[in-house]
Order: sequence, then structure tokens, then C-alpha cells
Amino acid sequence: MTVSFQPASGPARRTVVAAAGAAGLAVALTACGGSDDDASAAPAPSGGAADDAANGGGTGGSSGGDAAGGTPLASTADIPEGGGKVFADQKVVVVQPSAGEFKAYSATCTHQGCAVKSVSDGLINCPCHNSNFSVTDGSVSSGPATKPLPEVRITVDGDSITLA
Repeated sequence: MTVSFQPASGPARRTVVAAAGAAGLAVALTACGGSDDDASAAPAPSGGAADDAANGGGTGGSSGGDAAGGTPLASTADIPEGGGKVFADQKVVVVQPSAGEFKAYSATCTHQGCAVKSVSDGLINCPCHNSNFSVTDGSVSSGPATKPLPEVRITVDGDSITLA
């Protein structure tokens, strides 16, 4: 008895292997986030951090009605001078660069969208790829990030810090 095999119709093996490789690459890129140019990598926690920063927000101080409608974050005593605190649920980091000066930045690293985890020695630290940002202005102190953390508007009323 002789058995003969007929080639199956359908995509060639090379096509199947190439498609599987492309699908795997797409999954890997999605899991790691986008590039530095990806606008979605650093969402604005307050719904417009870039606009707020451009309009002078984020440096603290009392601003009347903003505190009433905002989200309470912390007491000024909770934020150490030269350091800060990450509020993961609000995706914001609040810092005190110098005595009595409070600022807030997005807690989403501008490199690939990881959450920053700590503030120490005047730096906001991202554990994913070791990017560090200055507490003074959110600028990159060491990469791979190339863009600063966007400033987020907060208000300081007495000893209360509120996300505007």
C-alpha cells in the first residue's frame, strides 16, 4: 500500500511564523508602554496639568475656592523638606523643595508610563528603568526619561494640601 501526502492548502509556514512573531512583538511593546514621544505615557492626573502649570498653578499657596472642590491629599507636616510623598491612588507626587514651598507632579514616569515610587535626596525616583526627576521643577536628573514630570495643580490652605 502506497500512501501519498497532498500539500494542505492555506498559508505558507513562513507566513504563519512571521505573523506569530509580529503578534508577540505587539504584545511586548504594549506591555512595556510606548516611547518617550507617546502622549499617553503621562496622563494628567488633574485633567489638565500642563494647562494648570502654564497658568501658574501647582506652586502651593492659598487660592480661595479651589480647595473646596479639590481632593484632600495631606497635611503639610506629612511632606518632608527636600523630599515628598507619592499618592498612588491619585497618581500624583507632592514635594517640598524648600521650607514652605509645595509642588506636585504627575506620578507617571515620562519614559514608559511606570509609576514613580519614592522621593529621596531631592529626587523623585522611578523604579522601572531608574529615571530620576528633580523635586524643584520635575526636570529629568537622570534618564532614560527625556521629558520632565508634568506639574499638577495643588492648593495649600493652612496646613492642608489639596489636589485642585
